[in-house]
Amino acid sequence: MQNFDQFIGSFSFDGRLGESDIIGSIAHTKMLVKTKIINASDGKKIISGLTSVLKDIRKGWSIPKEEDIHYAIEKELIRRIGIVGGKMHTARSRNDQVATDLRIYLKQEITNIKNLVNTFQRTLVKKADENIDIIMPGFTHLQPAQPVLAAHHLLAYAQMFQRDKERLYDCYKRTDILPLGSAALAGTSFKIDRQYTAKLLDFQNISENSLDAVSDRDFAVEFVFCMALIALHLTRFCEEMILWMNPEFGYITIDDKFTSGSSIMPQKRNPDCAEVIRGKSGRIFGDLIALLTIAKSLPLAYNRDLQEDKPPVFDALDNVKMCLKVINEMTKSLKFVKERTLKSTEKGFIAATEIADYLTRNNVPFRTAHGLVKDIVLYCKKHSKALNELSIKEYNKFSPIFKKDIFNCLDLKNITNIKMSYGGTSRKSVIRQIKNIKRKLK
Repeated sequence: MQNFDQFIGSFSFDGRLGESDIIGSIAHTKMLVKTKIINASDGKKIISGLTSVLKDIRKGWSIPKEEDIHYAIEKELIRRIGIVGGKMHTARSRNDQVATDLRIYLKQEITNIKNLVNTFQRTLVKKADENIDIIMPGFTHLQPAQPVLAAHHLLAYAQMFQRDKERLYDCYKRTDILPLGSAALAGTSFKIDRQYTAKLLDFQNISENSLDAVSDRDFAVEFVFCMALIALHLTRFCEEMILWMNPEFGYITIDDKFTSGSSIMPQKRNPDCAEVIRGKSGRIFGDLIALLTIAKSLPLAYNRDLQEDKPPVFDALDNVKMCLKVINEMTKSLKFVKERTLKSTEKGFIAATEIADYLTRNNVPFRTAHGLVKDIVLYCKKHSKALNELSIKEYNKFSPIFKKDIFNCLDLKNITNIKMSYGGTSRKSVIRQIKNIKRKLK
């Protein structure tokens, strides 16, 4: 029978909801007193008992195990203040209680995650500021495409995480709905004051339908989806760091404490932290699929399946928080190797588009210019030359339009600085982007 109790129990993973449960129960008790459902004397004893349990939990005391944290707290309360503690559960059910606890908990954690994302964005922006004059290849299909400022590249991630933060703001709105007062599924016959409870617990809204309120886990699914997208963006950044650290690129260095050595090859430093973050994304994606599967096809209202909502929520939350902390510290140590990024721009004919634009500005249709430059690149490959190694005579073989000013189009600083379109990679544009994102981070 003990194994059966363990099987259906949830204390092993819902224990972290202890504080949220007590906070919710104190507010519920205050509402019961206000509406005269229980008398003030009993309410005072219950609140005092709950407060003492809360203080002990915050000191690190482990509450005796029961089927779940909610019953464990109620049993401990009754042990401390007597049978009057049993009045606390008047006009509510475990169903609306657990839904409320999870919402209280996630509201705080959404704020914590937003703060961690904000901190990482600040680090990215600081690194962009420091590397405003570093030019590197921009890639499409992982092939050299056009030169960009390293700052521009870093700011692309700052924008990704800005969207993540905005999604968290939206998720918070749908989490900020109080289900308490819905009872088991049909509401309650007691004349409760749900608006008062919502005010005490700092909820902006109360649920409109009791059946939906006790069975809704959309907010939890949405939260884990937000965690999965943050993890996805972290993997993209980590993948680039892993590539850039590779000697074939050699664009960056990071502190050795974020790498590890090989057990057999003494010369190697492996980007383990970046790889672990990249690997954890699969686990977090799995949490999302697990939660979607748990909620799938459930009839109204509450079903015990929903007990299993918490492990994937907590796992995704814990891993994203850990990854954000690690990647922030790792990025602080990031240094660009200017000589290597510049050297890399010599590969792949990354000034080719500028030559096509040069012809277009001289009244050649872009598609025609595109074809001409393709022929020029093929000529360079055949003769093992770079675009800036061709003479004006050679350029004129392809078009008489070319003048000596074509070589201005091959200068890296000119190439980046001419990208003046809003959001482009020119120095002026990147400085504007930095100012804009700093304003948002305030």
